Amino acid sequence: MESNSSLEKRSVEDAQPKPHIANQEVDVAAELAAGNDFVLDPEEAARVRRKIDWHLMPLMCILYMMQFADKTTLGQSAVLGLLNGPKHYINQSQFNLLNTIFYIFFLGFEWPQNLALQYLPVGKWMSFNILVWSVALLSHTAAKNFGQFFACRAFLGICEGAITPGFMIVTSMFYTRQEQTQRVGYWFLMNGAAIIMLGLVAYGTLHIQNDVLEPWQWLMIITGVITFVVAVLFWFFFPDSPANAWFLTAEERVVAIERIKVNQAGVENKHFKKEQFVECLRDPKTWLFFLFAAISNVTNSLSNQRQLIVAGFGFTPLQTTLLGCVDGAVEIIVIYCTVTSATYWKNGRAYSGILAYAVAILGSILVNTLPSENRVGLLFSYWIAISSIAPFVVMLAWVGSTTAGHTKRLTTNAVVMIGYAVGNSAGPQYWLKKYQPRNHVPWTILTVCWAVSALILLALRVYLARENAAREHEGPDAQYEDVYITEKKQDGTVVDKKVDKAFLDLTDIQNRDFRYVL
Repeated sequence: MESNSSLEKRSVEDAQPKPHIANQEVDVAAELAAGNDFVLDPEEAARVRRKIDWHLMPLMCILYMMQFADKTTLGQSAVLGLLNGPKHYINQSQFNLLNTIFYIFFLGFEWPQNLALQYLPVGKWMSFNILVWSVALLSHTAAKNFGQFFACRAFLGICEGAITPGFMIVTSMFYTRQEQTQRVGYWFLMNGAAIIMLGLVAYGTLHIQNDVLEPWQWLMIITGVITFVVAVLFWFFFPDSPANAWFLTAEERVVAIERIKVNQAGVENKHFKKEQFVECLRDPKTWLFFLFAAISNVTNSLSNQRQLIVAGFGFTPLQTTLLGCVDGAVEIIVIYCTVTSATYWKNGRAYSGILAYAVAILGSILVNTLPSENRVGLLFSYWIAISSIAPFVVMLAWVGSTTAGHTKRLTTNAVVMIGYAVGNSAGPQYWLKKYQPRNHVPWTILTVCWAVSALILLALRVYLARENAAREHEGPDAQYEDVYITEKKQDGTVVDKKVDKAFLDLTDIQNRDFRYVL
């Protein structure tokens, strides 16, 4: 048997035996698609896509809402008595350190989490992590010292490492590259819904009258219970891939797989391929994505500091809690507008992200220059700056649509999320008490990071455009056009089935017909 790396280019007239490849080397979808002279009906494809949307998007959106709500409960708790109430067990410096601890453990376990996503069923592994996550969140309620909070945040960080990479893989399995940016936007904008939900729940906890639990403890209990329920739903209803999705018939699974053939990236392969791992580490775009994820997320500390920032403008705890709901609404709007722009603006992914950064930079400059007595102006300027979250969403979808080969895709996701963790680990450290209430130094750092991130997006686009131009100059690639797998039927007969190039688990570099979306 021959592997992907050993296949030789052959002409149609070659009299040698047909080139074969071991079944475990190809994509899991190959057995469904191989040998089929299937003509995809656009109306049927659209119907199957809608069915996939109805079964995937609600669960993905609910989970992403809860995972963001859960990890930002600490920031919300800052104005619910965690730092200055009768049961305040940590101080400001420990609070900042706990935010960093979350991402340090996220960083340390990101590669193991992605390996688990390679070998294990994606849906089931994410469900297990959500369950552990919910227990860790509920445990915050009983924490009475920094060490106990440390342990809770550590487990949250470990478990989150499976969620975003898992969602990136699932989105690329079920959707075409044209559809991916919007779908990533749909589940990511639930961060905004989480902020609204968290604000309303927090507001409610301030009105609970009892001497047993503080408002911040009630917040942990309520969000923890909801997350536990989501974990159970995920286990029973979330699919692992289109090749075995419970809600699709056998015919619909073939349609689902044929739909994503245009991606030239397949569905998944459960075998780790060292050559794809090495290729990922040598690919320049991997490190451009890493740099972007790291630098852009140095500014993500804004999400955990938002309550303290608004309170620093002169608003009361009750006003700050309610105004936090507006943060969520603004985030939903800017993410929706940016991903819609990136989807329908031809080759405009980088430009859409840069435009969002320009708006965010304007907001940060206004926050730093407006007088302190202009509370409303400062508040609106802060809301304008929230648009900085949107380019990262575009980048997440961009990673999935410019990377092929399952091991390479998972490795790239891991590298990107390690960058995400590095940036988020550094982020909380510059929000020092001596800079409050105006935080001029932190806002200056935000401005610089956003400008550099915009330049990286532009550099990425230039690199990918040049690579596309080079491949156009090469002409069509016939190297993998005539490859077969052997299938043994129930009656014992052995047949050869031709495998489409899209399902050979080739990387974007191996497949010279692969074109990078811009």
